[in-house]
Amino acid sequence: MTEGPKGTTGAVSDEAESWFAIEWQQANQLVKRLQARIVKAIQAGRWGKVKALQRLLTRSFSAKALAVRRVTENQGKRTSGVDGQLWTNPPRKRQAIDELRSRGYRPQPLKRIYIPKRNGKQRPLSIPTMKDRAMQALHLMALQPVSETTADPCSFGFRPARQVADAVERCFGLLSRQDSPQWVLEADIEACFDRIDHDWLLQHIPMEKTILGQWLKAGYIEKGNWWPTTEGTPQGGIISPVLANMALDGLAKELAAHFAKSYKRPDRGFNPKVRLVRYADDFIITGISRQQLEEQVKPVVCNFLSKRGLRLSESKTRQTAITEGFDFLGFTFRKFNGKLLIKPAKKSLLAFVRSMRQLIKANKAASASELIAYLNPKIKGWAYFYRHVCSSKTFQWLDTQLFRCLWRWSIRRHPKKGKRWIRQKYFKRHGTRNWTFSGEVIKANGQPIESHLFYASDVKIRRHIRIKEDVNPFDVRWEEYFEHRLTERMKATFRGREQLSYLWREQAGRCPVCSEYITDQTGWHNHHIQPRVLGGADTSENRVLLHPDCHRKVHSLGLTVEKPRPTKAGR
Repeated sequence: MTEGPKGTTGAVSDEAESWFAIEWQQANQLVKRLQARIVKAIQAGRWGKVKALQRLLTRSFSAKALAVRRVTENQGKRTSGVDGQLWTNPPRKRQAIDELRSRGYRPQPLKRIYIPKRNGKQRPLSIPTMKDRAMQALHLMALQPVSETTADPCSFGFRPARQVADAVERCFGLLSRQDSPQWVLEADIEACFDRIDHDWLLQHIPMEKTILGQWLKAGYIEKGNWWPTTEGTPQGGIISPVLANMALDGLAKELAAHFAKSYKRPDRGFNPKVRLVRYADDFIITGISRQQLEEQVKPVVCNFLSKRGLRLSESKTRQTAITEGFDFLGFTFRKFNGKLLIKPAKKSLLAFVRSMRQLIKANKAASASELIAYLNPKIKGWAYFYRHVCSSKTFQWLDTQLFRCLWRWSIRRHPKKGKRWIRQKYFKRHGTRNWTFSGEVIKANGQPIESHLFYASDVKIRRHIRIKEDVNPFDVRWEEYFEHRLTERMKATFRGREQLSYLWREQAGRCPVCSEYITDQTGWHNHHIQPRVLGGADTSENRVLLHPDCHRKVHSLGLTVEKPRPTKAGR
């Protein structure tokens, strides 16, 4: 039985005949509900029901429609596979939904391309066809609730609601105290994605084995020749990161089993001196000495990986004292006089400056406003990525390097002009800065406005609040926690404060549960009327502000909150 976008079963309804007639919010809600049921079944140990729910999800119209929309709206939507096909128009997208069938499905070989790496080498990338991408996206919806429920708590890469900053903050928690471990095993898995054992994946990944086996054995086309794939999961597939994550999950439990007895109270968990932090296939393990990491920890890791067809790179895996410092995820961790400092890694900083210089040199003929439009998103993205650590001096140094590059760019543009003229034309006073690189943009109404370069040193350093390690975005019980994190994130952004202000004015400043005023003294929480985990939209129409106690009452008692009528002030 297939499931229509309005929750009906049987043949697809008339409303869904057109791509534009699909009710996306209802489709998302149906998929979210099935994913939440999968989580409950896993927690109850009912793996037979998990399999049945996965089968129901992958055969539902709603999931198929969302899968097609994902692959036709992401960054790779204009990159075709070996068949050269792209789904670019609504009729073709609607037709593609009906083509996502498990019966008779056979994936086509992957298209092999190469992308440059930082070290000058090339990384192979395998591109599936649009249909194969959509099938992977479809089955990922059924697999991801399983992977999130069974994942290692210390894993942060390629997981929803988690980011690099969470992994960095965990490292800080493990290494910053006076009694923290003083040594780190910097582990590097040799060609992780390319060498994962197919038999292990087929035996341990809870999804349709036939389809998974076909993906793994599809092979790839390079220079007109077909090459088989006997191991590994292709880099470029939508589902590949989750497969790799699931292959590496379990390492934390393996370490816990081997090192719990060395702690004075085994009932409280394994030795806190041996801890894992993993982001995809990059991970570190802490220890009390070089000898412990080399003779005790490393053999456990090697044995764990060998069962999955993987091994550590001998040349890149090493034991490092925290006082010497180590690089991890683009950050440098080092202890000075007992204090842990985390800074942007020198390699990452120099690579970014190099890319900015190349961008400026490549745009010699561009106007100042055009150059600013190219530079600002990159500078802002880099600065915000590193704003949670000790980056103030790094940001100032970066601004200085960019100023020198832009000054040379300005002189090159006007070789016959003096420095004072160049300064007056390009480096204006803006805010508290006297030398802000600026350009002029003509608006649609013909009025000129100034655009200004974004400076990294203007970004305030804010400590990141690490996500709780056992949270699950597919579990309804964590909805209140995610809403609270969203509220805190909104407070930290100007756009977020505007949205909070709009909701507050829309409610006339009162809580819909108790009708009392919401003030800075009472505090507030951001509540989704239709929970996001069940498909609720993250829009102002689906959100209200509640007192913290009222919010807890709503979730504990299962109360229904109605959206208040918009007031004139909130319109």
